[in-house]
Amino acid sequence: MFDIKAIRENPETFDKGWRRRGIAPQSADLIALDTSLRQKKTELQECQSRRNVASKAIGQAKASGGDADGLIREVADLKKRMAELEDEVRLVSDELIQKMCRLDNIPADDVPDGDGEEDNLEIRKWGDIPSFDFTPKQHFDLGEDLGQMDFEGAARMSGARFVILKADLARLERALSAFMLDVHTTEFGYTETSVPLLVRDHALYGTSQLPKFEEDLFKATTGHYMIPTGEVPLTNIVREDILEEEKLPLRFTTLSQCFRSEAGSAGRDTRGMIRLHQFNKVELVSITTPEQSQDELERMTGAAEQILQRLGLAYRVLALCTGDMGFAARKTYDLEVWLPGQNMYREISSCSNTGDFQARRMNSRCRPAGEKKTRFVHTLNGSGLAVGRTLVAVLENYQQEDGSIIIPDVLRPYMRGQARIDRP
Repeated sequence: MFDIKAIRENPETFDKGWRRRGIAPQSADLIALDTSLRQKKTELQECQSRRNVASKAIGQAKASGGDADGLIREVADLKKRMAELEDEVRLVSDELIQKMCRLDNIPADDVPDGDGEEDNLEIRKWGDIPSFDFTPKQHFDLGEDLGQMDFEGAARMSGARFVILKADLARLERALSAFMLDVHTTEFGYTETSVPLLVRDHALYGTSQLPKFEEDLFKATTGHYMIPTGEVPLTNIVREDILEEEKLPLRFTTLSQCFRSEAGSAGRDTRGMIRLHQFNKVELVSITTPEQSQDELERMTGAAEQILQRLGLAYRVLALCTGDMGFAARKTYDLEVWLPGQNMYREISSCSNTGDFQARRMNSRCRPAGEKKTRFVHTLNGSGLAVGRTLVAVLENYQQEDGSIIIPDVLRPYMRGQARIDRP
């Protein structure tokens, strides 16, 4: 969401940013709507003022025995016009808001330009891609051969894009979640948080999923929505708050189930755990001052990288280009982990700085000590990591020729010392 005053004062800056996103210039249309809105509000105020004067004059005329018929007709006409203007103000205001809340955030200056994922910029790589003396399998073949990953059973009760994990694989998923939370809370200063999985529409509006991406959400009959990511409740913790700047940044993390309809993904990753309707994710959210946010993005990305490094999983970091970046993001880094079964890198985390884009929607502000003036905070979010995809990466990278899975050293304390998952 943007400040229309800023668009009026710097239309070229906004149009340039939208062009970089592949969006046609919007400022002229927005400014025209805003001009019309302000004119109608001015006329409404003038009508209200004139009505007050005329109403007072009617009383004076009647008190002195004068003729008030003309004034009475004028007040009636003013009331009619005011009702019309109130409707016009509401309609134009709604149109302006609807247009503005569907416009993508403006990319940071250092975001690479591009049309799609092929134009993303590789920043760095970590780890050696493993070599095998056999043809590595994909995770779903490994899990099904272990008898601990059941897609057919899940489909009988829930349909496609669901999975049942059993025994050691269920425990391994839990171990990954606990490991991630322990690292983020004890080493990187994130506050572990248990959050609602059902939220109202204003929470999703605040983090930019609504109104543009409603088709991607699951909605309950109560009017609640099931969260697509822990970012939604974590970021809304500071909704409508005025925070003390000296206490920033605030850092929150949560392990939550996430629910996505995967609208538009027909035919993509139809088998396996890469793209499910329901999955677990450890989310990271930071609330900062504007001056802190870029450094915080680097720090958050580094925290997510540490999980992959300690698991011994090869990955790369990409700076997303303007054409591939998410709607609310000002700048984004993607982490892609190597999957031997697919012989390619796949996304496992996305860390974004949204600037004040979400804060304006949530009216989340901060204030320096001793000052009255406030300003909008900056919000950041990232996966630390997607648990299911991390499980996929562990299975594929640590698979053995006999179909067993070696458990990474850092997870063994969470697995009661178990070092290997064997086939039955």
